[in-house]
Amino acid sequence: MIGLGSVARGSTTNVCTVAPLGPGKDDTDQVEAAIARCGHFGTTVFASGEYNITRKMTWDLVSSTVELHGYLSFVPDIQYWLDPNNTYRVIFIQDQASWFVVTGHDFTIDAHGTGGINGNGQPWWSYFATRTREDGDGRPVAFTLKNVTRGVVRDFRIEKQPFWCNAVADSSEVLYDRMYCNATNEDPMYAGQNVVPNTDGIDTYRSDKITLLHWDITCGDDCLAIKGNSTNILANDITCRGGNGIAFGSLGQYVQFNDIVDHVLLEDLKLIRLDPQVQPNLGSGVYFKSWTGTVNGSPPTGGGGGGGYVANVVAKNVSLDNVTLPIHVYQTNGGHTGDAPSKLQFSNLTFIDWTGTSQRNTIVELQCSSAAPCPNMRFENIDVTPPKGTAPSYICVNVVNEFGLPACNATGTA
Repeated sequence: MIGLGSVARGSTTNVCTVAPLGPGKDDTDQVEAAIARCGHFGTTVFASGEYNITRKMTWDLVSSTVELHGYLSFVPDIQYWLDPNNTYRVIFIQDQASWFVVTGHDFTIDAHGTGGINGNGQPWWSYFATRTREDGDGRPVAFTLKNVTRGVVRDFRIEKQPFWCNAVADSSEVLYDRMYCNATNEDPMYAGQNVVPNTDGIDTYRSDKITLLHWDITCGDDCLAIKGNSTNILANDITCRGGNGIAFGSLGQYVQFNDIVDHVLLEDLKLIRLDPQVQPNLGSGVYFKSWTGTVNGSPPTGGGGGGGYVANVVAKNVSLDNVTLPIHVYQTNGGHTGDAPSKLQFSNLTFIDWTGTSQRNTIVELQCSSAAPCPNMRFENIDVTPPKGTAPSYICVNVVNEFGLPACNATGTA
């Protein structure tokens, strides 16, 4: 049910109010109609409750506010959504699908901690538990910002994302303030397995000046994934429950492009291991990965040979709860023995005030490429405890210079 508030002559204050139609009813038309009326220079207010969304949807928002007190509930019709005609392919990287895309500028979406998106992910996770998963296979990103300038997303909740929770692409000056993502398997058949892979908290791509504040993410993959051409990224007060940790990459997948990641500040991070019956993974604290210098197949599932660099990254005030490998750089993603070394360089990476525990005695492993060795790897107050009875180990391969570790032993080649 849509209500359109009164509009004074010459005023830009349009107000639309929306309430759910009820169980089993399709809310897509009224949701789109409200945004069409009030998404430019107006305010759209969604009352609490669940709005059943049955098809792909774009919101174009300009100088406007959305008050989302309820959940956009995307029906779990798996075969419908896997049809490429029924989703958007606006994220170039790995040809990912999206069912909900927000574009525009100078807007705020405020979900007040009571609304957001219900991805109804359990049927998806159980379905794909016995099927091959590949990038670009059509599993939809829950919430995508594309071509956004000066957008704010506040107090937003995403429950049971089938695939990535969020993506921001080709955007600038975006603030996410308080985001909750929760991909938790409840199918007892898959207890103790990571049946929720690819449920990343957010992937950033081709975007500048992105701020992530106060995130709480439960997932089976990357808590945050900083992908190519992400610059001036700030992430503060991030809690990661399970998954693979905070990732830079993968990078260098597209031979025709350079991936550049520059000026990233991560601070006040908590990585928490869950009950292994709920989620067995907690891979890294922060890790960096690139493809090799050889092209193996084609994206989205293959690739390699791309160049670029990652520089000026700081990760500080990090608390680890029994992660597998706290700090990791490797440049052989998707590669094979005998591949050419990666041409992409990692430099000026700084790690400050790390505490907590590791499952293994290797605390830092820097396996840099012989074609682009890593300069200026800096460490300060790294106090991560290895398993009882073992001494901490630090590995540096093809590192030009490292500062602050008690010893960084070079072993092997990369």
